[in-house]
Amino acid sequence: MFLHILKSLLLILFVLFTTENAYAVRLKIATLSPEGSMWMEKMRAGADMVAQKTGNRVTFKFYPGGVMGNDKTVLKKIRIGQLQGGAVVGGSLSQFFPANQLYAQPLKLTSIKEVDYVRKHMDQYIIDGLNNAGFVTFGIIGGGFAYIMSQNPINTVDDLRNQKVWIPDNDKISQDSIKTFGVTPIPLSIADVRTSLQTGLINTVVTSPVGAVVLQWHTQIKYIMDIPLIYLHAVLAVDKKKFLKIKEQDRAVVTQVMTKALKQIDIQNREDDINAIQALKNRGIKFITPSKDALVEWHKVAAIASKRMIESGILPRDVVDQLDTHLSDFHSNIQNKNDQ
Repeated sequence: MFLHILKSLLLILFVLFTTENAYAVRLKIATLSPEGSMWMEKMRAGADMVAQKTGNRVTFKFYPGGVMGNDKTVLKKIRIGQLQGGAVVGGSLSQFFPANQLYAQPLKLTSIKEVDYVRKHMDQYIIDGLNNAGFVTFGIIGGGFAYIMSQNPINTVDDLRNQKVWIPDNDKISQDSIKTFGVTPIPLSIADVRTSLQTGLINTVVTSPVGAVVLQWHTQIKYIMDIPLIYLHAVLAVDKKKFLKIKEQDRAVVTQVMTKALKQIDIQNREDDINAIQALKNRGIKFITPSKDALVEWHKVAAIASKRMIESGILPRDVVDQLDTHLSDFHSNIQNKNDQ
């Protein structure tokens, strides 16, 4: 009788244990962000909170510092199931959802206030588009404005055409966009950029101030053209099929916690970018403001680039129209306040 009861208890415990573990999911996430960086601190804090609130039914394992390769390699590993997600720059996901590059229209957004207003209305479009493409994200992480940084002074579009310009090797849309300026870019992985600047393979990059500092590219540049070329963003993208294997109540926990963590990164990025700009100035890097005539030419070519993004089908015309309407509303609101 005792053995029968014991066997029954063991069977119950086995069923409970195996049932609970059937819902356990481990998300392996790769990123170029180095260990000890603000990004990793925030993501790890979020992951710890998720594990605590789900009783370890959902855990994260991070691979920082590019140990799993660049964004292109990370996305391949997600597709074959070796990884379940990655913290990647927006451009690397354009192969799955081209309109993810909505904010990458050259010279479309030129101030942080414009960005804040537009993002309030348009971020969800990008989030939904990536979801439909098979990636769950937890909000858009602003990467700040990207500037043209070079070893030679650049004032005009012609100046740019004479440079050896780097472009990410996994971002065809940006490659096509820069070609509108009459530039034949040199595609390289992010990991190869610093060495290529040192050897002279390239002499010009387009990146954010904080990106230049973190990646140490700022040690190889002398000039920055002081107009924001494009607005950058990143996401923590998790394979949707894997995410849906998580229990519904636990998915809600992951979404709530990681959305909050990434919002903190979004806010901190902006502060870090301001500090990075000062660090670049302190290093003696010269900021060049293009002449009025040069600015007219920059905006003319940028408008052509945006038009081609629409004509090629990368960006839906109605969505670009929505963004333009929000920009117009923003400036109208500013004008109304000034008139009062």
